[in-house]
Amino acid sequence: MPRESYNVRVLRQKALSSLRTGVGAFNALDDEGRITRVLLSLQHAFEMLLKAALEAKRVPVFDKRSGKSISLELAIRQCQQTDGIKISDDEAGTIRALDSLRDAEQHWYVVVDEGLLYLYVRSAVTLFDDLLCRVFGERLGDHLPARVLPISAEPPQGLDLLVDREHERIARLLKPGRRATAEANARIRALLATEALADLDAAEVSETDVRRVARGIREGKSRSQVFPKLTGYAANIVGSGLTVEVRLVKSGGLPVTYTSDPAVDPAAIRTVDLEKKFYMGPYDLADRAGVSRSGATALRRHLGLDSNDDHFSHRFVFGRTKHLRYSDNALKAMRDALGTVDMERVWAAHRTLASNSKSTLPPCDQPGCVLGSTAKPAQA
Repeated sequence: MPRESYNVRVLRQKALSSLRTGVGAFNALDDEGRITRVLLSLQHAFEMLLKAALEAKRVPVFDKRSGKSISLELAIRQCQQTDGIKISDDEAGTIRALDSLRDAEQHWYVVVDEGLLYLYVRSAVTLFDDLLCRVFGERLGDHLPARVLPISAEPPQGLDLLVDREHERIARLLKPGRRATAEANARIRALLATEALADLDAAEVSETDVRRVARGIREGKSRSQVFPKLTGYAANIVGSGLTVEVRLVKSGGLPVTYTSDPAVDPAAIRTVDLEKKFYMGPYDLADRAGVSRSGATALRRHLGLDSNDDHFSHRFVFGRTKHLRYSDNALKAMRDALGTVDMERVWAAHRTLASNSKSTLPPCDQPGCVLGSTAKPAQA
């Protein structure tokens, strides 16, 4: 293997140190500040590990505009797109759920059921080991003794059972006369953060969502009604004792329906941070898709990505200024199309050059750019 850079070695060691700290905090006998130390350490462990992996693959981890290191969310997206790392949607969801829990705990507070906390920590250790082996060819056991792995007096249980148990506990706390709304809301925050497993839009917990869920539970709504995105996820548990492996995976379709019907129960509808979902400008979208910027304009028009439908794109209005931004859905659509459409035909049909200009597709100005495949012409 090629010699590792100093940055890779330092980042990987920081990741291992934070993982050791997080697991040690979980196993600690002192409950004072325990959840805070666990979540902060595990989130930092994954941020350092992902950036070490990107550095090892020579993928930039500094934002060109700000000159600062990219966020964990951007690191996740880069790792999903980088050969040799290619984290799956389930793996990305696990990291996002930990990040969402850390965010809620660091900036306010959450109450996490002990069974759920063990599931998060154990799945974090399993995923950390998977990524360490995938990218660096090492196992976590090469760096940590078995005694530091998370230990629980309660055997691991399925995610669906734990969520059902928490829903029932929250319902009891919200009963009239209990005066336990603050604790109930703290537990709701933990479950809302867990929804980041299924959807990037759920990665941030707002108090508006907390109040809406609490109102739905008070009205007797079921768990599937107030937390619909958790219905399709489960914990895949293999082994036992110190050798147990836990992976949070999608087990089925999510029973989520989007509707404009005012009669539909809104208990489970969450607010969405549009700026986080639609984070790419047209140039950034073209560069990530690997097509020239002029060609990307033609391809966007061919695919209808500029429709401002809040799926592929969204138009932000700031006074008199308007900015069209794109989501990961648009990026995926463009990458898929590059393997099926004839870019020469797309360019001829949607080009923006004057009529007396050359009609050939302009050269790509990005390294590794793909101009398109002629394997299948575009359908009329």
